[in-house]
Amino acid sequence: MALEMSTIGIKLKWASEATAGSRPTSGYVEVPDIKEIPGMDENPSLLDVTNLTDTHRRRIPGVVDGTDDFALTCNMTANLKSKWASMKTAADAAWACGKSTWYEIAIPNFDSYYFAGRPSDLGFATAGVDGVLEATPHIVPNQIAGWASASS
Repeated sequence: MALEMSTIGIKLKWASEATAGSRPTSGYVEVPDIKEIPGMDENPSLLDVTNLTDTHRRRIPGVVDGTDDFALTCNMTANLKSKWASMKTAADAAWACGKSTWYEIAIPNFDSYYFAGRPSDLGFATAGVDGVLEATPHIVPNQIAGWASASS
């Protein structure tokens, strides 16, 4: 019997490393006003190893590409703007000291998904008639840890 889950309550949180190379297990701060978190599938490139005696192509997995760009969809609010700026400042400071900023996709009553990355500056998304003002902030992943227990 499958026990499907709802997306209600999922949060994206961040924390910078206290010790370089060690993913934080606590102290994560929520990114507010998120409407959509993109998927992150680990897809390896395919390396063709077919030789002239083969009658069918053969491939082996190459470098794994988690995602080229991690673009969130958020409601543009003063809270988002302030919290994103704080996160960006902290991430830049951590990077300057050789430390990474980690992100946790926290799913209620389930494990979390972790990756490290660098956030971009918060830009301006498209605005249209009869619409909600949204932002599309980006994070460039540079390390994927995958599934682990939720942070404390």
